[in-house]
Amino acid sequence: MSNWRISSFSGALLAAYFIPGWASVAYTIMMTPVRGLYERPSVSVALYASDHLQMASMTTVRFAWLLALGRLTVVAFFALFLLLTLASFIRKQTSGGEALAIALGIGSVISFASMIMASQVGEAEALRLHATELLMMLGTVIVMLFDAPVAPKTVEAPSELALQEAELSYNG
Repeated sequence: MSNWRISSFSGALLAAYFIPGWASVAYTIMMTPVRGLYERPSVSVALYASDHLQMASMTTVRFAWLLALGRLTVVAFFALFLLLTLASFIRKQTSGGEALAIALGIGSVISFASMIMASQVGEAEALRLHATELLMMLGTVIVMLFDAPVAPKTVEAPSELALQEAELSYNG
């Protein structure tokens, strides 16, 4: 447990929230695109698309599926982060930061865009939801930036060669 950093704990807590939350929203959108798009987590996107972008119904369905794909991508990277983090916990190494960074990057863009759309259409509850999600992700990004990496353990080579073996010229 000593090889975990605070960003690993923060990422694991975010994964515990985003994996079930965003996966269920994406599943609902995939099964019933219009109804799923007009539920609370995505209503601001739906209203913005219909009011400001004036999308046709089939285009709105495609847009809903694209939103679901984006959410599932974030879920997949959070799951990959958890898998790599748990595997590194077993191996006593650090790993998984890249998957967390990708999940936070894509998720932040989706939440930020949803927050802007919610403010444009006047959805106060959706605005609070997306702002909260964005702040959680940005908080973990800041922690990752300032969290010092774990120093790798160095192994000292013996000063004398074992059994007085000759050094090869290409070994330096």
